[in-house]
Amino acid sequence: MSRGLLVMKFGGTSVGTAERLAVAADLIVQARQQEQRPVAAVVSAMSGVTDTLLETMRRAEAGDRGGMESNIQQIEDRHLIVARSLFAPERQEALLSGVRALLQAFARLADGMLMLSERPPRSVDEAVATGEKLLALLVAALLEARGLPARSIDGSQVIVTDATFGNASPILDRTREKARQALLPLLEAGVTPVVTGFNGATVDGRPTTLGRGGSDFSASILAAVLDAEELWIWTDVDGIMTADPGVVPAAAVLEEVSYNEAAELAYHGAKVLHPRTLAPLVERGIPVWSKNSFAPLNPGTRIVPRIQDASGVRAITSLARVALITIEAVNASMQGAQLMARALDALARVNVEVLLLSRSSYRQNFCILVRSEELEMARESLESNLALELAHGYLHPIAVDETVGLLAIVGEGMRGTQGLAGRVFTAISRESINIIAIAQGSSELTIAIVVKRDSLERAVRAVHAEYRLGERARGPGLSPS
Repeated sequence: MSRGLLVMKFGGTSVGTAERLAVAADLIVQARQQEQRPVAAVVSAMSGVTDTLLETMRRAEAGDRGGMESNIQQIEDRHLIVARSLFAPERQEALLSGVRALLQAFARLADGMLMLSERPPRSVDEAVATGEKLLALLVAALLEARGLPARSIDGSQVIVTDATFGNASPILDRTREKARQALLPLLEAGVTPVVTGFNGATVDGRPTTLGRGGSDFSASILAAVLDAEELWIWTDVDGIMTADPGVVPAAAVLEEVSYNEAAELAYHGAKVLHPRTLAPLVERGIPVWSKNSFAPLNPGTRIVPRIQDASGVRAITSLARVALITIEAVNASMQGAQLMARALDALARVNVEVLLLSRSSYRQNFCILVRSEELEMARESLESNLALELAHGYLHPIAVDETVGLLAIVGEGMRGTQGLAGRVFTAISRESINIIAIAQGSSELTIAIVVKRDSLERAVRAVHAEYRLGERARGPGLSPS
């Protein structure tokens, strides 16, 4: 091959129907044949399948065999319909057998949960990756039918992780050794590996997952350990935008963003990337393209280690499903730093992500912003870890505000720009919106602001208009190399 490896990742909506699967296969074939370069594909489950698998396991835990079996049948029917619509009759028998075998394996795990009336984390991680395994099987078969040699690969055979079930982290040196051993011979032989995203396994072979949305992370891990030339992430949007176009009609696609900007936007709610996607790529500086599989001729957004001539605010993102937790000492005699350390330790123990932290130096109170879906877990862990202080009245009862939203203003060029924060606050205040909490990292890359949820979209539009981001983002287009 005259050019280096291209890793292509396809999200759930990009493979959600027979039509979309056919498009994904065509994009892989085009990249392999027209650009004369080896390709490795990483796939998510079909849109909605992971949620159905999780719901099936919840039904099993609750003893609802009927609901469990109905869901499994629903998943089987969906994949069989796709297989029958895409493949000639002579190819269908082996493929349908493979689909049924994967779902039988899932059913055995669900049966175990039903008998135990619980969902062991290790079993959940093994079972929930079934959607990706089904999809990899279909995509590899579709590539073969188009004349491109391909093989489906279980991610647990190539990505080595720690034992944090549900949100594992890769062990890159072990992954590098294992992935290269398994995948390089295929690539050198002209075979396109189709790897399941989202899943891996511990050093001793126990199945793990990389967290919801972790297929992006899988793709970047493989791109890094295989020394890929580029990573293309195919989604259902045109790239990384200056704001959510559903909130800001004037939002525009950014031609290029830095690793840091993309990571901050993902962390604060932008849905284009998994928040941890870019970390494995930093050392080797591998560029990433975020592209739209529904409009593949659109250029998309290029994500690079650094950008030239960055200036001011680049983009705005927001999260509506968040909750603000406030912890306050009854008097100033308690050591605030120690109290904060214990609270953060309590959240770390249950793997709750802290989106924002703000404190008052004298009153020894501070607030922590978490995602709504992690709120109960966070509250229970905090109350357990601070039980003695709460019981003896050293702390006020932990307060929770679920009526808030998070606004994040991001840009490499914000660092050292005088008056920038003032313009942001002025734009928000013009809309008569009260700012509840503020945080800015030492890198000055992001300003995070908490406001009432019912005014969140107005705040986003106000800041976007203040900086005329839609106009500034437009310019001469880029295209993948």
